[in-house]
Amino acid sequence: MRRGSLLDISGLRVIFHTYRGTIKALNGVELWLNEEERLGVVGETGCGKSVTALSVMRLIEQPGEITEGSIWFNDKDLLKISEEEMDRIRGKHISMIFQEPIAALNPVFKVGFQVAEAIAHSQGVTIKDAYPQVREALEMVGLDWQRTIDLYAHELSGGMAQRVMIAMALAVKPKLLIADEPTSALDVTIQAQILELLDKLVTVSQSAVVLITHDLGIASEFCDRVAVMYAGNVVEIATSEEIFSQPLHPYTKGLIDSIPVVGRSKELVGIPGVVPDLVDPPSGCRFHPRCKKVFDKCHAELPSLSQVKPNHYVACHLYQ
Repeated sequence: MRRGSLLDISGLRVIFHTYRGTIKALNGVELWLNEEERLGVVGETGCGKSVTALSVMRLIEQPGEITEGSIWFNDKDLLKISEEEMDRIRGKHISMIFQEPIAALNPVFKVGFQVAEAIAHSQGVTIKDAYPQVREALEMVGLDWQRTIDLYAHELSGGMAQRVMIAMALAVKPKLLIADEPTSALDVTIQAQILELLDKLVTVSQSAVVLITHDLGIASEFCDRVAVMYAGNVVEIATSEEIFSQPLHPYTKGLIDSIPVVGRSKELVGIPGVVPDLVDPPSGCRFHPRCKKVFDKCHAELPSLSQVKPNHYVACHLYQ
C-alpha cells in the first residue's frame, strides 16, 4: 500500500563495489512523502542521506548499484522505467539542489546558458526560446540578472552559486525538490538567507521538499516531518515537533542530547563509538555496538520500521 501520495521508497538497497570490498550503503530504506510536504532527512556523515537522494534521481553510477527496492513517484516505479522516460521526469518533475553548488555547475558555460538549458529541458523548447525566462528565474532568487548571466561558475561566490542552483531547480516548478545540504558550504549569515529564500519559493511553487541536512536545528524549523538515518537505515520518522520533544530511538535521543543549547548548564552527552564500516557492518541492528540499551535480539535481527504512535515510526526492538 502506498504510504505517501507523491513519493514512496520501500526496501531500497544500494551497494558500491570497491577494492576494499562491497559497501552496503543502503540497507532497506523506507521513506514517504505527500504533496507539498517537507521532509527532513538527518544523520551523521556517511549514513546514506545523499545516496538515497541520488537513488531517487536515478543517478547512482558504477561502481554503485541499486540491488533491491522500489521508488514510487506519482504512479510510476522510477526503478523500472526506461532511462528516456526517467530523463523526462528528472529536471522537470523532480529537481535537485546539490551539496557543492560550484562543483555542480558546468565550468565552461555561462550561468545564463545553464539556467536557460534547465528551463528548455523542462518545457520542451529550444534554449533560445527559454532565454526570456532566465531574467525572471535569477531575479526570483535575488540576483542581478544582467550581471549574473555572463558569469562562469568560478566567478560566483558560494552564496551566489547556491542561488543559481535554486533558480535552476525551482524555475521548472517541480512537484518534488531534493535539497542536499543546501547550506553546508556557506557561512551562517548566508545560510539563513538561503533557507529563508528556499522557504518562500517552495511555498509559492507548492513543491514538496526532501531536505537533507546534518543540522537538526534547520530540520526542526523548515520541515513538517523528520526522518533519522543511521548506517544505511531509517531508524525513526515523526513530525518535527514530536521527534524533538519525544524521541524514541536511542540514536535519535543521542543526537538531540549532543546539541548545545544556549543557557543550558547540563553537560553535553556524546554518542560513544563511531559509525560502522559498511564493508563489514554489524549484524542485526547496525546501531547496537553504540547503544546503551542493547540486548540479545539486537545482535541477531534487524528491526523493521513500525508505527508505535500515530504518525510516529521507529525501527528498534525496544518497541516491537
